[in-house]
Amino acid sequence: MITNVLVLFFFVTFSCLIFNHKIMKNSKLFIPVIAIAVVLMVSCHSKRDKLVKSWKVTAVEAKMPLSDSAKSAVLANGTLTFTEDGHVTGYLLREITEGTFALTKKGTNLVIKDEVGTPYVCESTITDDKLILDTKEAKLTFNKI
Repeated sequence: MITNVLVLFFFVTFSCLIFNHKIMKNSKLFIPVIAIAVVLMVSCHSKRDKLVKSWKVTAVEAKMPLSDSAKSAVLANGTLTFTEDGHVTGYLLREITEGTFALTKKGTNLVIKDEVGTPYVCESTITDDKLILDTKEAKLTFNKI
C-alpha cells in the first residue's frame, strides 16, 4: 500500500517538475514542502494500517442519557471492521453494512459515514490492540479481535 502511494507521489512530483520547471526552479520551499508531505502521508498510513482490522466494543461511557438496554446491546454486539479500501461494517446502535471511513487531523479524528453518507466524527486513539472513539454522546473502547 505504501509503495503504491510512493510511486504515485513520485509520478505526480515528476510531472509537476516537468510542467512547472520555471516556477519550481526558483522555489526554495519546494523540497521542504515535499518532504513534509511524505512524512505526513507515511504517518497517516501508519495509523490507517493499525485501524484496518476487526474491533469489539469492551466499554461504553455514556456522556448523554443512554438506556441500560442500549448500552447492553452495544456491549454484546458492538463491532467494527475496517478494510484497506476505506470501508467499514459492524454494529453499534444499529447495523452498518456499507459504510466508509477516513482518518483526518493526522490520524486523531476518525470520520465514519453510514450507508446514506451521514458523517459521524470521533476523536480517535489507535494502538496495536486498542481503539478509543470519543464523541459528544459517548466514549467507546474497542479491543482488537
